[in-house]
Amino acid sequence: MEDSKEKVKNYFLSSEIVFTSEELDSIEYADFGLDNFEVEGLSLIVYENNDRYCAKEMVLLPNQTCPEHLHPDRNGSPGKQETFRCRKGSVYLIVEGKSGDVKAKVPNGKESFYTVKHEILLLPGEQYTIMPNTKHWFQAGAEGAVISEFSSNSDDASDVFTDPNIKRV
Repeated sequence: MEDSKEKVKNYFLSSEIVFTSEELDSIEYADFGLDNFEVEGLSLIVYENNDRYCAKEMVLLPNQTCPEHLHPDRNGSPGKQETFRCRKGSVYLIVEGKSGDVKAKVPNGKESFYTVKHEILLLPGEQYTIMPNTKHWFQAGAEGAVISEFSSNSDDASDVFTDPNIKRV
């Protein structure tokens, strides 16, 4: 994992986004309890997450995947709405909708946990908004990706993953 952490930090630094040393020290490395970080994982720096909004930067290593999930309604309020903006590299965002040819590769043996097939390719400067209660997953291209997320409040504990083996703490 130490090798992966160094790679992630270098992706953040190569993005040309300025980070404080405190932010770089606070990188969260999410392996979703799967112990297969470079295949299914995500790294993030959270700038702000309050009752109203959330702002974060995310890194996906080359071909790394954030597993399929959705953000359901919470306590009578709509689930998280999020806008992803690609800053560096490329990211395949797969959402509910018209099925099509998906270039992103589902991790081996996980086909039943990746059910949505509408793919949007985001290149640097492009963005896409995911509405609440929308199943989605995303994967970096071969060069990895740096992605900004702007969203309503983030509550990881309420996320619903398709793979029942995932634990998000």
